[in-house]
Amino acid sequence: MPQKIIILDFGSQTTQLIGRRVRELDTFCEILPYNKYPAGDPDVIGVILSGSPYSVHDPEAFQVALSEFVGRVPVLGICYGAQYIAHQGGGCVERADSREYGRAHLTGIDLADALLQGFEPGSQVWMSHGDTITALPDGCHAIASTADVPFAAYASDAAPLWAVQFHPEVFHTVQGGLLLRNFVVGICGSRQQWSAASFVDTTIEQLRQQLGHDRVILGLSGGVDSSVCAVLLNRAIGDRLTCIFVDHGMLRKDEFRKVMEAYQGMGLNVRGVDASERFFADLAGVTDPERKRKIIGRDFVEVFNAEAARITDARWLAQGTIYPDRIESLNITGGVIKSHHNVGGLPEQMHLRLCEPLQWLFKDEVRRVGRQLGMPGRLIKRHPFPGPGLAVRILGEVTRERVRILQEADDIYIQAMLSYRCDDGEPLYDKVWQAGAILLADVHSVGVMGDERTYEHPVALRAVTSTDAMTADWAHLPYDFLARVSSEIINRVRGVNRVCYDISSKPPATIEWE
Repeated sequence: MPQKIIILDFGSQTTQLIGRRVRELDTFCEILPYNKYPAGDPDVIGVILSGSPYSVHDPEAFQVALSEFVGRVPVLGICYGAQYIAHQGGGCVERADSREYGRAHLTGIDLADALLQGFEPGSQVWMSHGDTITALPDGCHAIASTADVPFAAYASDAAPLWAVQFHPEVFHTVQGGLLLRNFVVGICGSRQQWSAASFVDTTIEQLRQQLGHDRVILGLSGGVDSSVCAVLLNRAIGDRLTCIFVDHGMLRKDEFRKVMEAYQGMGLNVRGVDASERFFADLAGVTDPERKRKIIGRDFVEVFNAEAARITDARWLAQGTIYPDRIESLNITGGVIKSHHNVGGLPEQMHLRLCEPLQWLFKDEVRRVGRQLGMPGRLIKRHPFPGPGLAVRILGEVTRERVRILQEADDIYIQAMLSYRCDDGEPLYDKVWQAGAILLADVHSVGVMGDERTYEHPVALRAVTSTDAMTADWAHLPYDFLARVSSEIINRVRGVNRVCYDISSKPPATIEWE
């Protein structure tokens, strides 16, 4: 088994970023709920405690038994984690006079300390907390401060324990990567053996052991996740994998045909099912986004079940679920952000056991695995696309006509992005994490075409940059590109007379509008 870092999640929005930073150090990590530490696991080489939306003084604040790991393996507390360790050790954590949020600079850095070796004086860090440590526990000493935080970082005199009140995982902490490297590699002793290649080899072997000689069914969408999942399973069990591609009628323009053609020559057994009439009938009159997702999920299960029933010896349902899907469906504080079509109770309804070989990977890691598997670049580089398709990009009732309008607008947008060359010669499409058009179906705006007044729909264009979909920034697309796309959509797509560009980031917005 590989060495692993355990990240105990206390509900921070950036816990997954900690995981990504650790993975970037070629070290395997698991993100577990704060109270699920795997005591006795010999592969654990270190523990990281995340931040939290709570104060250590809140009655509902998450509690953990530090004795399970402190003194046994190296420990790093981040923000809430640092305050919780101090609080439990007899130190003092008090409400700050004002919320400490934003950039700060370290002073009094102990460069001899293993955690901060290589740091530069005044190194910028990112603070985000309402409480602050005003007294350290006995047996601990400060290793860095800021102008407002005397104990920005501290360490234990005896146990291998460190804590910081800033966030090393975020971009704004300039030497955060160095701090995590010092901890994971220098202190915990990671051999840095986790990679896409090792993941492929290990996962294929695990799949062979898990699945035995059983037959597996996989729902393909044509996206990166399900495609990589299919190829990985195909390497493990060969023709015992059957892939089913359900066309619900809300795919991109010509998507059904293109997806079926894309898998030709890849050795995959794919069955295509056109069920669009049923989906449109069941979505008639529905405008609530969660109801849309639930209806599409229900219909997908039933259509999929009917096709899967023809494969009488199937025992497993495989899904291309990745980590951000699971996080957005239910975070640790119990709040649903939005449900995902491939996260939930499908196996129980379909009487199949669940196989999710990509469930701990972030999107960029999935792409690296795909490259390691030798998959075509046209599949690996595809932007993410929601499982419910254009249904969640139509704000209002979903009809065939509205899908047609959005398909045409979206196709113009994506094709223009593929053909537009940036200064380095690369397609604009490859510079963007995800792009798509949104139809404001229940909104009409006044326009003028020729000498006639029009009263038609606006279309919003969305493009974001990201590495893992947990956070995203709006893409700063060239003005000449936006002008050309806007003009082409308005001139060519019947039913659209206005084009807008979405400049909101995640958080507070999500990437999709619904």
